[in-house]
Amino acid sequence: MESQKPSVSNAFQTFLDNAPKHAQAWMVAVQALDGASALDKKTEELAYLAVLAALRLESGVPFHTQQAKQKGASREEVISAILVGLPAAGNAVTQVLPVALAAYDAV
Repeated sequence: MESQKPSVSNAFQTFLDNAPKHAQAWMVAVQALDGASALDKKTEELAYLAVLAALRLESGVPFHTQQAKQKGASREEVISAILVGLPAAGNAVTQVLPVALAAYDAV
């Protein structure tokens, strides 16, 4: 099976296409923060999925799920990352679980 390139959400693509100066500034900050992180890339993607789930930001979940998988995360690790916020954020984190699993299984 051939690996697909992760796609960004329509909202983020619209941001990239229609506000290029803002997008460039944003990406510079993102890259700097990534470079400052002490986490390995798989752990960083799993942690990011946990944050997206806690904030109920479904649009970024497919992209970051695919990134996590490409960096070696198992399906069970993706599930655990999403559900790690249950005690603090409540069962709202389960809202992104179907989105993440569909993205994981599609790649």
